[in-house]
Amino acid sequence: MNHSHSNARSRASRRSFLFDLGEGVGAVALASLFGRDGLLAQQPAAASGNRGAPQALHHPPRAKRVVQLFMSGAASQCDLWDYKPLLEQRHGEKFDPGEKVELFQSSPDRIMKSPFAWKAYGKCGKMLTEPAAPLGHCVDDIAFIHSMVSKSNVHGPATFMQATGFTLPGFPSAGAWISYGLGSMNDDLPTFVVLPDPRGFAPNGAKNWSAGFLPAEHQATQVRPSAKTPIADLFPPKGSYVTPTSDRGGLAVLDALNREHAASRSGDSRLEARIRSYELAARMQTSAPEMLDLSREPAHILALYGLDAENTVTPPSPKIEERQEIEYFGRNCLIARRLLERGVRFVQVWSGADNGFPRRNWDSHEDVARDHRPLGRGMAIGAAALIQDLKQRGMLEDTIVLWTTEFGRMPCNQGNAGRDHNPFVFTNWLAGGGIRPGTTYGPSDEWSYKPLDRERPTYCYDVHATILHLLGIDHERLVYRHNGIDRRLTDVHGRVISEILL
Repeated sequence: MNHSHSNARSRASRRSFLFDLGEGVGAVALASLFGRDGLLAQQPAAASGNRGAPQALHHPPRAKRVVQLFMSGAASQCDLWDYKPLLEQRHGEKFDPGEKVELFQSSPDRIMKSPFAWKAYGKCGKMLTEPAAPLGHCVDDIAFIHSMVSKSNVHGPATFMQATGFTLPGFPSAGAWISYGLGSMNDDLPTFVVLPDPRGFAPNGAKNWSAGFLPAEHQATQVRPSAKTPIADLFPPKGSYVTPTSDRGGLAVLDALNREHAASRSGDSRLEARIRSYELAARMQTSAPEMLDLSREPAHILALYGLDAENTVTPPSPKIEERQEIEYFGRNCLIARRLLERGVRFVQVWSGADNGFPRRNWDSHEDVARDHRPLGRGMAIGAAALIQDLKQRGMLEDTIVLWTTEFGRMPCNQGNAGRDHNPFVFTNWLAGGGIRPGTTYGPSDEWSYKPLDRERPTYCYDVHATILHLLGIDHERLVYRHNGIDRRLTDVHGRVISEILL
């Protein structure tokens, strides 16, 4: 056998394949423009791993954008909105649900009622605690799911599960999947934006919003509205030798070099994503300052989100403070609304950073009242403002608001005033975009310990399948082939929760 001749043919074949694949990038871009203008024929969507080319929707959508509010550290369902009279009636008694109780870092002790008072709100009569009370204005727009279950009681894997559908790293986030499936609605802003907590990242860091094995252009762009530089490296530093003219010239040279380099590496999505990110950054130098300029908002809107008329930014405090929580989360929620109305597909807003001392997230092992009161007030004021603001602008009807956390907390005490992790049941809630308002689905048991119907728990797969359905996508057909496996956001699971849909 002539091995040199065989190898030459193999190289030629690979070069031809990569060249043909590279030629398709222009067609993808053109198809994206046509699709946005409604000029593509409505054909069935194909499950493929093709660099994120736009697909026809599987059915008419009810929504076109999503905002996810993620509470890092495990917010306590039984101290916010999963009311259980039995915890009050049997407070202080030995916790014994009739089975072995597995806890993360403690042993089952006494039944513990919430340190907060409960009250009914709205026509639906939803019970909320005092920290969550600002959401009382919106409970008739919300569907609560009290039967959520996680596959891990460790923050990192459980956060991955809610963000990506898997407990392991390396998988695309829900926002990346939606960017891949639907594409952009605004060429001057990213398709997927994340607004981290000003104090830092949640466990796993930026992996929570990565593109995983999807084309790299679908990863999130970070925006920090409370920072001096909200978008890193968008503009040259003050006093720099870089001028607008030299900046444009440098970008032009960089673009030429990148494209020459990409010509021989057209199968590598990372370089193509980098080229597109430079192009987007250039456009964002005009669009981003306008989007971030809250001086354009009237005083009553700023007040709705808990901000003063000057939008004063206070420096981060080493401990949780209510006034700061209201300001930080409210500002992020207002920026989220401005991003959504300008065509961003998916916005992720975080409350809580990783574990540190003093506590700076929802992980209330020591003292629920100390942590959940300020965090809950900040979350509830910002989330309620966002729902009301979207509603008054006519945007709630085609925007999905998703609230989640990685798992819940136990109905028994840890120490004197804390609660341990509870992966066996917790709460998600959704609003807008085809969600049935004023609904409670999938109750937990009488303790808020496990789902009442243990044969039908609700997983993130079901929530993700429901969101994709409302966006016009069949979750079983949004597929990307990776390492010989047809991968989905919902893995091999997922059921559309029709009970919470209009």
